[in-house]
Amino acid sequence: MSLTLYVNEDAYEVDVDGDMPLLWVLRDELGMTGTKYSCGIGVCGACSVLVDGVPMRSCMLRVAETRGKVTTIEGVVENPTARAVVEAWVAAQVAQCGYCQPGQIINAVSLLAGNAAPSDDEIEEALSGVLCRCGTYSRIRQAVKVAAQQLSAARRGQGTS
Repeated sequence: MSLTLYVNEDAYEVDVDGDMPLLWVLRDELGMTGTKYSCGIGVCGACSVLVDGVPMRSCMLRVAETRGKVTTIEGVVENPTARAVVEAWVAAQVAQCGYCQPGQIINAVSLLAGNAAPSDDEIEEALSGVLCRCGTYSRIRQAVKVAAQQLSAARRGQGTS
């Protein structure tokens, strides 16, 4: 089946079985290996991508059902929100093994795009679907809060609220 996918602002023609999970198209057909495979059943969140800004598990999304613009970890880094998240991640020394980080960052970017000042509960709810085997949840929460503060300060500096 020939399909056109819009990934990270580019159009890609792929000829794959429509039942193939988006994860495998991204990794094997397009060479975008930042999106991780872990559980394969949509439980861990390591394979999270944004579809029209909404976090989705790419291991469970059939490529034939993929509608809208897909943003992977490779594409999200161009976003100012993502840059703030990544800077806060590094400052808080969130990553240990790093395997969950693409999924965590994708979900954090989605949260901050829709909620400029999330509470601890909102952060935990938004990121609860991404398992961190190293248990750095408190650092993750702190990094999201720092990123939100940085983004808020940047908006104030530009004269917007």
